[in-house]
Amino acid sequence: MKRPARWFNRLLLLLLGLAFLWFFWLLGWVLFWGWVNPGTTRFMELRLSELRVKNPQAQLKQQWVPYDRISIHLKRAIIAAEDAKFVDHEGFDWEGIQKAMEKNEKRGRFAAGGSTISQQLAKNLFLTPSKTWWRKGNEVVITLLLENLWSKQRIFEVYLNVIEWGNGIFGAEAAARHYYGLTAARLGPEQAARLAGMVPNPRLYDRNRGAPGLARKSAIILGRMPSAEVP
Repeated sequence: MKRPARWFNRLLLLLLGLAFLWFFWLLGWVLFWGWVNPGTTRFMELRLSELRVKNPQAQLKQQWVPYDRISIHLKRAIIAAEDAKFVDHEGFDWEGIQKAMEKNEKRGRFAAGGSTISQQLAKNLFLTPSKTWWRKGNEVVITLLLENLWSKQRIFEVYLNVIEWGNGIFGAEAAARHYYGLTAARLGPEQAARLAGMVPNPRLYDRNRGAPGLARKSAIILGRMPSAEVP
């Protein structure tokens, strides 16, 4: 009986060691990206790999712009659409999560996630789109690191520059140029509301820009924008 116990203890120590290494690896990157703009993200790497299956020469479109060179209308639209309590919560909108759980239970499937901007950024930077408990656990850890080590403005700045906005389109600057031929700084309220409405399913709306559902969502977002509080 002693030998199995020793092997169990060794396995447990190995797993704990790996968990600590993973945590400090995450911590290092979060600290680094707090000062240096990310050149790429896990989501970007995944999308580029998918694109290069069909076209080995495929490239992503993404151009970093500072926070003050992104339209206030787009900032308000994203807050209104994705996370109205962003400036107040500490990474998790518990009321939103509860509502999402109730909606999923009613529909009998995963239909809503209730993720905050901080959670979405954690997933984009390090993880995959998979819906597993392992990924959600990592998302929680990364979200806590972001919220405790970055300012709300830094979280929002990185988010606006790295999220997906179409097929191979990442970040506000590339999205503004792709859809409207403008810089991110020059986006108006209606344009910003439409871009915000695309965020949950950007590649679908890139292919179907006249979708009636997108027009309805954009109108709702536009109505909420004046009360959106941005960092």
